[in-house]
Amino acid sequence: MFIDKVKIFIKSGNGGNGSASLHTEKYVPNGGPDGGDGGKGGDIVFVATSAENTLNAFHFQKHFRAENGENGAKKNCYGKCGADLEIKVPVGTVIKTADGDIVADMYYDGQREVVLKGGRGGRGNRHFATSRRRSPSFAEHGVKTEEKEVVLELKTIADVGLVGFPNVGKSTLLSVVSDAKPKIANYHFTTLSPNLGVVSYYDKTFVVADIPGLIEGASEGAGLGHSFLRHIERTRVLVHVVDISGSEQRDPLEDFQLINNEIFRYDESLKSVPMIVVANKMDMPEAEENLKRFEKKYGKKYTVIPMTTIIHEGVEQLLKTLVEVLDKLPPAQPLQFTPVSLEEEESDDFSVEMLQQGVFEVVGGLVKILTRKVNMDDYDSFGYFQRVMKEKGVIDSLRKAGAKDGDTVIIGDIEFDFVD
Repeated sequence: MFIDKVKIFIKSGNGGNGSASLHTEKYVPNGGPDGGDGGKGGDIVFVATSAENTLNAFHFQKHFRAENGENGAKKNCYGKCGADLEIKVPVGTVIKTADGDIVADMYYDGQREVVLKGGRGGRGNRHFATSRRRSPSFAEHGVKTEEKEVVLELKTIADVGLVGFPNVGKSTLLSVVSDAKPKIANYHFTTLSPNLGVVSYYDKTFVVADIPGLIEGASEGAGLGHSFLRHIERTRVLVHVVDISGSEQRDPLEDFQLINNEIFRYDESLKSVPMIVVANKMDMPEAEENLKRFEKKYGKKYTVIPMTTIIHEGVEQLLKTLVEVLDKLPPAQPLQFTPVSLEEEESDDFSVEMLQQGVFEVVGGLVKILTRKVNMDDYDSFGYFQRVMKEKGVIDSLRKAGAKDGDTVIIGDIEFDFVD
C-alpha cells in the first residue's frame, strides 16, 4: 500500500487558566492577589524527514493533539507549558487546508514548521489589581484551541523523473542506473508507487524517480493519474521512456504524444522542463524502422537515445547526457506560494445582531476576549466584564440596535439582562 495523500486532524494545546488565589499567610493580613499565570499550550510542529517516503503512517492515526498548558497556582506560580507535538512527514510533503490553500512545503530534510500554535495561558488575578480593586477574585481563562483539518500531499523530490506508458521498461532502467531494487515483471502496473534511486556517475550524484505508468486520461484522473502525475511536478528533467519496438501493438510515436499531452494538460508549466527520450527495446523487431520514424518527427526537438536496457546498451550515453543537462540547470526550488495560516487572528471587532424582538447577540473577535475573563458567579469579575463592554463601545452599540432595559443579551456562552 502506498499513500501519498491523506486528511488528518490536528489540535494544539489549550492554554492553562490563570489562578485567582489571594495570598494568605500568618501575621500577613490583606496579602493581596498572588495567582500565577496559566501555561501556554503545546504547538503542532511538522518535521520533514528523508527517512520516510510515504504517508502510510497516517492511514491508521488521523488525530493529533498537543499537550495542554497547566493552570497557574498560588504564590505567583506559573503553570507548566504544554509539550509541543512533532509530526514527522516525508521530505516533499505539502501541507494544505481543507480548501486546498498551502500552509507549508516540507522541502528539505530536518525542516520544521509550526503549523498550529498552542493557546496562550490565562493571566492570574494579580494582573487585574488596581488602586480601587486591590484583591480581584477573578482571573483569565487560557485560550481554548480548536481542532483543524489539514491535507498532507506528498510530491516526490527528485532530479530526474522517468515517465511513459506501463511496461515500457522504466523500472528496469532505474535498477540499471541506480541502487534501487524496484519490482520488475512483464505486466502492466507492476509499479504502483514512485521508486527512488540514487545515481552515481563519476563524481556526480543525482536522484531518479520511477513514476508509475501513465495512461490516456491520466490528467483527468484515469487509472491512478493524479496520484502519479503529482510526483513529476518537482523534477528538473523528465526522461520519457518509449517502447520503440511497439511490442504492445501500439505505435511508439502515438504513445509519446499521448503521454506528453497528459503531462502538459495536468500542469502546463512542465513544458519548460527539459525532456530526454529513451527509445527502449532496440533489440526487438521493428525497433530500427520505428526509431527512424521517431527521429524524423521528434529528433529536432528532443534528444533521443536508443537503448536496450536489459543489456545496458545506451545507459552510458543517457547518464552522460543527464549530467550535462543537470549541470546547466539551477537547483530545484520549493513551491512558490503565499502561505496561509491556520491561526485565527485575535481582534476586538464586534457587531450586534437582533435575533428576535428583545433578544440581541454580540458576535466577533471581542466575544472570545471578553468571555475568557468572566466568571458570572463572581461579582468582581462581572463588574470588570461590564466596564470592558462599556470601554469597547458594546453598550452604546446595543442601545443603537434598540436594546432596552430587561432585554436579553447573548455574548458567547454568557446570557444576561440588559440594564441601561
